[in-house]
Amino acid sequence: MFPLLSLIAVLLLAACNPGKEKWSVDNTSPVSLENRIIYQLNVGAFTEEGTFKAAEGQLARLDTLGVDILWLMPIYPRGETMHSPYASMNFYDVNPAYGTVSDLKAFVAAAHERGMKVWLDWVPNHVAVENPWVKEHPEYFTKDAKGKMIHPHGWGDVYELNYQDEELVSTMNGALKFWADSCDVDGFRCDYVSSPTIPVSYWQDIIAELKSRSSKTIEFLSETDITNPENQRIDACGFDYDYAWDFQGTLAWKFKDSSDADSLKTICEEFLTASKQVKNRRMVYLTNHDQNYNDGGHTLKDFYGDNRYALTVLQFTFYGMPLIYQGQEIGDPDTLNYFTDAKVKWQQVDRRMQNTVRTLCAFHHTQPSLAADAPIEFLETDNPSVLAYQRGPVVVIINLSTESCSVDCNIISAGNYTQWLNSKTIADGPSVTDVTLDTETSIELDAKGFVVYVKQ
Repeated sequence: MFPLLSLIAVLLLAACNPGKEKWSVDNTSPVSLENRIIYQLNVGAFTEEGTFKAAEGQLARLDTLGVDILWLMPIYPRGETMHSPYASMNFYDVNPAYGTVSDLKAFVAAAHERGMKVWLDWVPNHVAVENPWVKEHPEYFTKDAKGKMIHPHGWGDVYELNYQDEELVSTMNGALKFWADSCDVDGFRCDYVSSPTIPVSYWQDIIAELKSRSSKTIEFLSETDITNPENQRIDACGFDYDYAWDFQGTLAWKFKDSSDADSLKTICEEFLTASKQVKNRRMVYLTNHDQNYNDGGHTLKDFYGDNRYALTVLQFTFYGMPLIYQGQEIGDPDTLNYFTDAKVKWQQVDRRMQNTVRTLCAFHHTQPSLAADAPIEFLETDNPSVLAYQRGPVVVIINLSTESCSVDCNIISAGNYTQWLNSKTIADGPSVTDVTLDTETSIELDAKGFVVYVKQ
């Protein structure tokens, strides 16, 4: 990846030549593990070919964007009832439409050469109703009072696994070890961790075992919001990251059209307070496969309207590890049916969003004060539609109004700043501008706009 010193050189060049400078935000590296970015992709949807080999051909682009961790949605052979990737037929094999285990191994090795980690999606709670275990190992499944296998949540294409059966536990753990050993994967995104039928002790044991048996760090992301009171037991499991689930949900249903900065500040403060109560780090996201497709399908525009650009800035600068869902970097142009591996429409590019995400990846990587849970100070403005906050030398100002506005610079300390992002110019490409801000200066924001500064 592009060395940090080279990026600093670009900034110094700009400082010596005041004014707007076109510059590169590509191929940056995170200054710490707490400044990483995760990218979710469905192998079948990510390219026209829908294969590991074709996805491997896109690693250079993802590296240029600034991706540090690749989360692959389930790569296992699928049941045919609904063709869901979360209805596995065999946890020790890959979907033949994607390629072979050797192809996956090559993909992981190629990602490692570029400094990227690979996490597999792990589905421990259930398997496809067509899975051979149904006939060969009926003891592997939970059953109702009549002895019938259970469809968790009414999902008719899967049966729930029984973690009271020692052989089932051993078999599932063996699959995790298989992928870690045979393909050298770096971690697992664990599906439906909040399942009441998977004991806390199971997670504690397997996470501790996998972390202790490898010379490298194996990381675990839990698909749950541990700050939710119903999920507090999971805080003892040992996961490295959880979902900022409630935070995303609140933003999605309250900020499509809202211009209320105080309400957004309250949501952010409540999120910070809750996050301090859990042991793990947090993944912050605006969309993923569930938000994008389920419940009728919702793109970023459907969820957040014209606030989607400003909230993307919030996602990358406020707290935690930001997630990019495939296609989000070009504006999330369409809903993607992951049951059919519907293809990302890469030709439909929103340049404003593309350049915003490109710049934010570099920004999140290179600013130490944007580490996962570095302190945040909210700045008071006299405009009810403007949210402003500071993290170390980083200053973010967001206008949620449908009208342009001015913000007095007395909300921040006077001095020389580097402007990394300005919504007025970002559609034309990334640029850096050196500015001097003092009490006589006003910051001009366009409608639904934003600026991001770093004090020199």
